[in-house]
Amino acid sequence: MKIEDTNLVGVKILTPVRHSDPRGFFSESWSKARMEAAGLRYDFVQDNHSMSVHVGTVRGLHFQSPPHAQAKLVRCGKGRLFDVAVDIRKGSPTFGQWVGVDLSFENGKQLLIPAGFLHGFITREPSTEIIYKCSDYFAPESDGAVRFDDPDLSIDWGLKEDAYLSEKDARAAFLKDFNSPFIWEGDA
Repeated sequence: MKIEDTNLVGVKILTPVRHSDPRGFFSESWSKARMEAAGLRYDFVQDNHSMSVHVGTVRGLHFQSPPHAQAKLVRCGKGRLFDVAVDIRKGSPTFGQWVGVDLSFENGKQLLIPAGFLHGFITREPSTEIIYKCSDYFAPESDGAVRFDDPDLSIDWGLKEDAYLSEKDARAAFLKDFNSPFIWEGDA
């Protein structure tokens, strides 16, 4: 597995090796033992799978607050998406900064997002599927969101038309009006 750092400490791009033959390929998308050997210690407890019909569907920017904060390991099962993580840890030198990665079935890349970051994505192809592991269970009372199009974040989503949004995402707070429940404790 290839593990790449991003400009946000803790956010990693993981690219599993694909073993191909005439039938297709086999890939190990997660191995707790291999990841722990690389210093990545996560206990994932829930897998989620969503499908977005339209190109330009935005889901996010989402988080779960403590005590149900979630780390996520995100990959694309079908189609193509642009996946984004935003640092929302108060006091972090990268607070409000984001990283985005193209994830597709073809490239097999995954984005590892620790707790303390917003997460969102936009679909680039019809009927795109996203599959992700979470380190805590969904807890509606801890669920929150920040606007995907917040001008203070200046995320380049590559939108050509209006985004397809849920009502929740359309009503989300702007970062300047958001009191983050996450505190930066220094990065190793």
